[in-house]
Amino acid sequence: MFPNVVWSIDDPEGIYLTFDDGPTPGVTEWILQTLDRYDAKATFFVLGKNVELYPDLYQMILDRGHKIGNHTYSHQKGWTMTTEQYLEDVDLAGDMLHTELFRPPYARITRSQLQQIAQRYKVVMWNVLSRDYNRHLPPKKCLRGTIRGLRGGDIISLHDSEKSFKNTSYVLPALLRHAREMGLTCKILEL
Repeated sequence: MFPNVVWSIDDPEGIYLTFDDGPTPGVTEWILQTLDRYDAKATFFVLGKNVELYPDLYQMILDRGHKIGNHTYSHQKGWTMTTEQYLEDVDLAGDMLHTELFRPPYARITRSQLQQIAQRYKVVMWNVLSRDYNRHLPPKKCLRGTIRGLRGGDIISLHDSEKSFKNTSYVLPALLRHAREMGLTCKILEL
């Protein structure tokens, strides 16, 4: 029904790491350094308000060859707002990001919001949710859930936020090593 919604990619040789909620000082730099060590690329679904607060971090993501996606301006809960209010928040971020990719916060928006957004963006979801944002989830369990059944074409949801850093900092290097051992390349989303 919505042809512009993507959950995975037909690519047996690549995986697609995505990071939501940044850029975040300290966290985003660490993620970028870790990706560099493994010659890995990723797509960052950034918040417009964080781009305004940390323009140098945003530019650092771009300068290192990663892709940007819109994650709204202020991480709104779409299902609690009118379509017009939600689209205003999306457009506020869109005006500064100039990207064709969008991911809704919490992966939840109304049907009306999705219909409107899918006309203007490719909506990127995921088929592997790391759950790195869950502070009650031990890092080792987070990693097991992320790499279990890993295969080419997977879109993996991670976060570059302070809340998730304990898990993300454990999961990312291990995930990158595991992908390398499997012969998988970490790529940016080109849809």
